[in-house]
Amino acid sequence: MAEPRTFFVDRVKTPIDGLLIVADEAGALRVLAFDDGDERWRPFFERSHPKAKLVSRHDPFGLSKQLAAYFDGDMEALARIPVAFDGTAFQTCVWHALQTIPSGTTTSYGALAQRIGKPRAVRAVGLANGSNPIAVVVPCHRVIGSDGSLTGYGGGLPRKRWLLAHEARHATKSFQLENRT
Repeated sequence: MAEPRTFFVDRVKTPIDGLLIVADEAGALRVLAFDDGDERWRPFFERSHPKAKLVSRHDPFGLSKQLAAYFDGDMEALARIPVAFDGTAFQTCVWHALQTIPSGTTTSYGALAQRIGKPRAVRAVGLANGSNPIAVVVPCHRVIGSDGSLTGYGGGLPRKRWLLAHEARHATKSFQLENRT
């Protein structure tokens, strides 16, 4: 009988409340959820890892530090965080596509469905987006309604609004033109 896998848990304070991190033994982020005390992440995680051993560890693999860098304005920090998914093939496809949405920009569910080659799967894309277990790093908050409206977000619309404003503010700093004299 195989030993249960060990995962490392940390909590990070951010300007929009705490985040809970779950990382695997290889250093890949498996869960990033707003730490609201409801543990909505746990049933999904336990289905994929029923005998997992969760161990508290400060800043596992530097993930907490990378998240702090993002919240301090380093928009490249999220790309430096390795992730591993435990979803269906379709969910994983959508979650990978979410990672291609540049910081400081948004897209619609329909455009995301087009991007993955499934233009008629708008609702399924919405469901996969809503099932994303790795908030912020896999930026489901960058998906909005086709009319430009903010639509549902598991972390709540105020957090989604804050994240989008934060990224818009800092993404422009990352892409400033070089001053040539």
